[in-house]
Amino acid sequence: MAADFTTKPTLEGELVTLRPIRGEDADLIDAIIRSDDEIARLTGSVSSSTEDPPGMPLEKLREIYVGWAEADDRLVLGVVDKTSGDLVGEVVLAGWDEANRSCWFRTLIGSAGRGRGLGTEATRLVVDHGFRALGLHRITLEVYDFNPRARHVYEKVGFVHEGTGREALLFDGEWVDVHFMAVLESDWAAGD
Repeated sequence: MAADFTTKPTLEGELVTLRPIRGEDADLIDAIIRSDDEIARLTGSVSSSTEDPPGMPLEKLREIYVGWAEADDRLVLGVVDKTSGDLVGEVVLAGWDEANRSCWFRTLIGSAGRGRGLGTEATRLVVDHGFRALGLHRITLEVYDFNPRARHVYEKVGFVHEGTGREALLFDGEWVDVHFMAVLESDWAAGD
C-alpha cells in the first residue's frame, strides 16, 4: 500500500472533525496565527518575542491553501471544534518518502482550541489515518524545547523521543534545542 495524499478524507472524533482544507481557510488560519503570539514562537517562525510573525499577502496565502487542498504531496486537514463548529487549526502529513513509507507531521492549534484535548484527538486521528489508511511505517516530527505542552501531547499519542538537535534555534538571544520524535506502525498497532 502506498500513501495517497490525493484522497482528502473527513475524519470524525468525539471532540473534533478533521476535514479537507480549503482556500478560504487561509483567512482563518492567518487570523489564528496573527492573534496568537505563542504560535510564531513555538514553531520557530520568529527569532525574538518582539518580532511579528512572518506574513505574506492574503491572496498568496489563499493560493497556497488552494494548492494544498488539491496537492498529492501532502495531506492538510482543518481541525474543527465540534462544540463551536469553528476551525481552530490544522494538521499536516507531508514529506512522503515512498521507499521507507514515512512522512513528517505538524500541527497548528490556535488558542481557542487549546487545553481541551482537541489537539490530542486531532493528532491521534491523523496518525491513525496515516498508518491504517495510507500504509505508513513511520511518522516523524520536531518540537522545540520551549514547547513542553506539545511534547506531552505527542508522547501521549505514542511518539517517542529519538534525539535532540542541540542549540538549533536562536530565540531572544538564547539557544533552544529541538527534539526529534517518531511513532512507528508497530508502536501504533501495539497500542490498540
